[in-house]
Amino acid sequence: MDDRLILMGVIGKPHGVRGQVRVNVFAEDPEALATYTLTDRKGRQFALDWAHENAAWISEVTPKGKRRITDRNEAETLTNVELFIPREALPEVEDEEFYHTDLIGLTARNAAGEEIGRVANVLDYGAGACLELTPGGALIPFTKACVPVVNISGGFVVVSPPDEVEAREEA
Repeated sequence: MDDRLILMGVIGKPHGVRGQVRVNVFAEDPEALATYTLTDRKGRQFALDWAHENAAWISEVTPKGKRRITDRNEAETLTNVELFIPREALPEVEDEEFYHTDLIGLTARNAAGEEIGRVANVLDYGAGACLELTPGGALIPFTKACVPVVNISGGFVVVSPPDEVEAREEA
């Protein structure tokens, strides 16, 4: 069993006066968050009900049931609360698809099989994902050409950095 918690979103500022909140979602499908019971770092559980894009009603989930937040002041107390789900709750991925969380920590090897670092982070600013390697902080485009092998069970990726990355590191 995989008991890791995966960050799925962060509650933002209140939206309106009746308890709605903005939610910064870190999932491909924001609507999917409404299908999970979300947990914060303190172990509190929440459920979302989308009102419209980026704004949701939020309910606290307790053994007695759900209690919807209906007051702006109470919603303000939830600003910056991180929302997690268990890793095991995520659906299985297709071949050649990966969850960012599964890539972090993998050993990075060059084409000769020599260890050159670890995947410290997966960054995506909209133009495509990049693997951040440590040490050094090199950013490798997460494409088949630059990362031809991803072996989650083996704990490694093979990277073939573009010439621009190698030239920068040598300078």
